[in-house]
Amino acid sequence: MNLDDLERLLHTNAASVTEEYTRLFHGRGNTYGGYRFLTVDSVDKVLFTVLFDADEQEDAIVSMLRDFFYAEDKWKALIVQQRYLPASPSTVIEGELPQKTFAIENGLKYHINFLNAQNIGFFPDMKLGREFVRRNASGKNVLNLFSYTCSFSVVAIAGGATAVANVDMNKNVLSMGRENHRLNGLDTKNVEFMPYNILKSWSRIRKSGPYDLIIIDPPSFQKGSFAATSDYEKIIRRLHEFAAEECIVLSALNAPELDSEFIKNLFRENAPEFQYIERLENLESFPEIEEERSLKNLIFQKSASIAL
Repeated sequence: MNLDDLERLLHTNAASVTEEYTRLFHGRGNTYGGYRFLTVDSVDKVLFTVLFDADEQEDAIVSMLRDFFYAEDKWKALIVQQRYLPASPSTVIEGELPQKTFAIENGLKYHINFLNAQNIGFFPDMKLGREFVRRNASGKNVLNLFSYTCSFSVVAIAGGATAVANVDMNKNVLSMGRENHRLNGLDTKNVEFMPYNILKSWSRIRKSGPYDLIIIDPPSFQKGSFAATSDYEKIIRRLHEFAAEECIVLSALNAPELDSEFIKNLFRENAPEFQYIERLENLESFPEIEEERSLKNLIFQKSASIAL
């Protein structure tokens, strides 16, 4: 693929753009030759591009994106983030950033922050995982571990969950999570926001259990707090302490170097009462040349009587 091919593909994908979050180009899966460092998203009224590595084509790519931005005339601003630089700076290249911009998915809205953080506050590749939770949340007490900005909590409450406990050691993202509920007109009376280090707070987490639906969606590595290779096992080993007699677990992993068997083995060795059910599909707009390097959303259940 050359730059002209990339521009044609962007125009083709832009034809289906709505207000909902849309990935227009996903190079990270290595399916487009030399563009593994590049993603392009349509986010509400913003065209958002991330450069994950320095590349000699960067100036040419930004120039092409300018032409694409004006030719399509669908967005108010073009933003480019240079993830490979310290602090991952984002720059408004063209237009003006709207005062209010949201990630919109299946009619629900989420606050995002383009300019002051490495991650904007929303992970679009988890869409099918959120849909699973929304379908299975009705009447359930939900535990959302590593909740970040609480998108799983939003869909759980929207899906009829009786209560949700969100746990994340970062108070700022939990505050954003609370605002995400309010943004969608969702009552937070039965929603908890726990600013705890999960691995050191089991007794606090147990108090709001037992849980009927548990979401485990950790970072693959977070310096000083979590490493999937060594710490994921500690969570699986504790499941029996706060899982209800009938319990569904969505166990997520987005570490390219770890495959599905890594998680399956952790359950077999540390929580054998949970039966592996399925791996959720990934979005077609996030192609991956090696499937086991892509996002892994695995479903386990404690009782075979639960129909998924």
